[in-house]
Amino acid sequence: MDHVNMLSELEEGQAARVTSLLSAGSMRRRLQDIGLIEGTKVECLRKSPAGDPVAYFIRGAVIALRSEDSNKILGGPAGKRRYSRGRNRLERQDSCPGGFRRW
Repeated sequence: MDHVNMLSELEEGQAARVTSLLSAGSMRRRLQDIGLIEGTKVECLRKSPAGDPVAYFIRGAVIALRSEDSNKILGGPAGKRRYSRGRNRLERQDSCPGGFRRW
């Protein structure tokens, strides 16, 4: 998958990374509280037969979102993260050809 505009465009099994939230007010706050911030990987697990709501895998939890809300979440290709959490500090994944490099 090269490009995703809205989270609601994901098919079952596809993943994307959040690029921005178009929601405002309390709904924006709720989405941020469940971990939907820029860079978060989101995977579409299952769509209901009617198409609404849709189950997404977000930060280790399964969350059902209405299409009204998922239309306001913009995403891009899931790709690899540039940084990952290490034991003591952040580690760059692309700093060493063999994988992780401890700083």
